[in-house]
Amino acid sequence: MDTSALIKLLVSPCSPVDDMSICDYRINLSDPMGNVLGSYPSGPTMSTAMILLLTGLFLKLVLTIFTIGIKVPTGLFIPSLAIGAIMGRMLGVAIEQIVVINASHPFVAKMCKSSQPCISPGLYAMVGAAATLGGVSRMTISLVVMMLELTGGLNYIIPLMVATMISKWTGDRLTKGSIYEEQIRLNGYPYLGEHDELEHMWIAADVMQPSDPDSPLFVITQDGMTVLDLETLLNTSDVKGFPVVVSQQSPYLVGWVTRRDLRWALDHERHLDATINDDSPVYFTNYSCDIQVDEAGPVPLCFRNVVDLSPTTVTDQTPMETVLDFFRKLGLRQIVVTHNGCLLGILTKKDVLRHLLRHSRIR
Repeated sequence: MDTSALIKLLVSPCSPVDDMSICDYRINLSDPMGNVLGSYPSGPTMSTAMILLLTGLFLKLVLTIFTIGIKVPTGLFIPSLAIGAIMGRMLGVAIEQIVVINASHPFVAKMCKSSQPCISPGLYAMVGAAATLGGVSRMTISLVVMMLELTGGLNYIIPLMVATMISKWTGDRLTKGSIYEEQIRLNGYPYLGEHDELEHMWIAADVMQPSDPDSPLFVITQDGMTVLDLETLLNTSDVKGFPVVVSQQSPYLVGWVTRRDLRWALDHERHLDATINDDSPVYFTNYSCDIQVDEAGPVPLCFRNVVDLSPTTVTDQTPMETVLDFFRKLGLRQIVVTHNGCLLGILTKKDVLRHLLRHSRIR
C-alpha cells in the first residue's frame, strides 16, 4: 500500500461492511449502549492492526529522518501527513475503547450524543496529520486551508486550527525554525531568516572582513595591473569578487568585478588576440582606456565593461540592523564597507551569519 492510500485509509471512518483489521469491531446492533455511543468494542484483529501501525510509524519516522537529511527529492508533506495520521488513528482508537469501557460513566453519557458517533478515529488521524505537518513546516493558515480542501467540510475547522497552532507553538519552543530552515543551517547555506536579530548594537566595522584594517585585502587597481597580476590574483584567492580601487596608496572605491566576469574577460581577450601576453596592461576605467598607447609596447586590455561602478556600499559606522535589511530585501551577496570613500573591507552573508551565531541569538 502506498503512502497516499494509507493516509486515505487512516482518515476514513469505518462502516459495518469494512472487513479490514483496522475496522474490526464487535458490532452488536441489539446493544443499546453501542447504539448510543456509535462505537463498539474492538475485535480480535484490532490489536494486530495497532501493532502494524506502530511498526509502520517507527519505520516511517526513521526513513523520513534519513531521506530529509540526504539530497534526495523524496518530499516531506506526504511522509509527515502519514506519520501524524498513524499517531492520530492509534490515539483515536485508544480513546474510543476507553469510552466504550466506561460507557456508563456520567461524563461519557453527558458528552456523547445518540445522533452521531461519540469518537471518530478518522478525525483523530486527520488532526494528527495536520499537527505533525504544522510542527515540521510551521505552516498555520495555509495548512488549515489545505486540510479543509482535502476534507471538504467546515465541521473540522476548530480542531484543525487548535492542533495546528499548538504544534507550531510547541515546535517554536524546541527549535527556532522549520525543518527547511534547520536544513539550510546544517548545510551551511548563507540564509538570513526574517526572525534573525542582533542582541547588541553592532556596526559594520565589527563584522567586516578583514577585521583588522592593516590586514591585506584582495583588490584590483584601476591602472597599473597586468594580465599576469590578474592571473596570480585569481589563482591565489577563492573570493567571488574583487573591489576596484584607484591605487594601493589611495584606496578610493571605483567599482566591483566578479570573479566569473574577470575570468571570462581574460579568456575572451586571449582567444581574440594571440599577441596578448603576461605583460599586457589592463585598465578598468574609461579615462585609462582612452589613453593613446605606444604601438611598440604590449597590447593593452580594457575591462571597463565588466566593472560594476555602483556596488552597494555602507560606511563603517552603519548599524548591522540596516545591513541585515540590505541582505534580506535586496538579495545581495556582499556589501562593500567604506570610510569617506576609501575601501575598508567586505561584508558577506556568511560573515553576518557567523557573527550572529557567535555573538547573538537566532530566533
